Amino acid sequence: MAAMPNQHEFPEVSTVWLRAFLEVARHGSFTVAARTLGWTQSAVSRQISSLEGALGGAPLFDRLPRGVRLTEAGRILVPYAEAVAESLYGAVRELVALREVADGRLRFGAFATADAALVPLALGAFRARHPGVLVSREEGFTPGLLDRLGAGHLDLAVVSTTGRAPLETFELHHLLDECVYVAVPAAHPLAGSGPVRLGQLADADWISGSSRPEGTLLDAALRQGFRPRVAHVVGEWTAKQGYVAAGLGVALVPALAAASVRPDVALLPVLDEGAPARAVYAATARGRALTPAATAFVGALREAAAKIPRTMA
Repeated sequence: MAAMPNQHEFPEVSTVWLRAFLEVARHGSFTVAARTLGWTQSAVSRQISSLEGALGGAPLFDRLPRGVRLTEAGRILVPYAEAVAESLYGAVRELVALREVADGRLRFGAFATADAALVPLALGAFRARHPGVLVSREEGFTPGLLDRLGAGHLDLAVVSTTGRAPLETFELHHLLDECVYVAVPAAHPLAGSGPVRLGQLADADWISGSSRPEGTLLDAALRQGFRPRVAHVVGEWTAKQGYVAAGLGVALVPALAAASVRPDVALLPVLDEGAPARAVYAATARGRALTPAATAFVGALREAAAKIPRTMA
């Protein structure tokens, strides 16, 4: 009985031999395989003989009057040869894609609070892997970013469901669902009391990025049956904190911005059964092929989203 080969000993098999073997197996003919490969028939025969010798000498084909037929040994070899070929093709595809990313560019936009945690994590990982990519970034509100994306000025945009933007016309890659907090002064009676319903703050002055709640985070107040009184219109989250800390009102805060809260401001989780979270997506133009760099960045965003603490998303 022939000795079994040691599992750490690999036969020296050329991929050229495997290519010739698969073509002959596919066509059942040395002649047709040679024509397909652009070789001579004798060259194909030599490759098959070399492969048979490397694998112990058992014939892989029965030579028939017209063509050839796989032997039992040949039938066993086919799926392994196909797996090797597919692995090599896959490696080539990934290497080509890597080369295309390295020589490419990435144009993306993001809403402001995504820039607080999610985007920096993703961009840091992306730049470490693809330092040669030319990156340009824009910051804006979701509707404006989608306009830029639709016009072809961006490859992708990090957007949220706030703002009633027409997300359904874009390809959406879900990243996370973000909870919402209400910011109150640290000395506020509700500070430290745990989750609250917005109705408990119906009589409060509110600080918001818009004088109207529609299309903003304050839509949640409308769902709970009251129209918030916006006392101060303030766009930047850092400025909103200052107004809250000074006792000038309260404000809703998306969780991605919560990590940068001031010590004189308390954050209370909001109970809102109607819409307890807002979704965050990487949006791309529907029907437009993603560039290799954009594809890689979507992957980096998903990895970053998975690292966001549960208290933030």
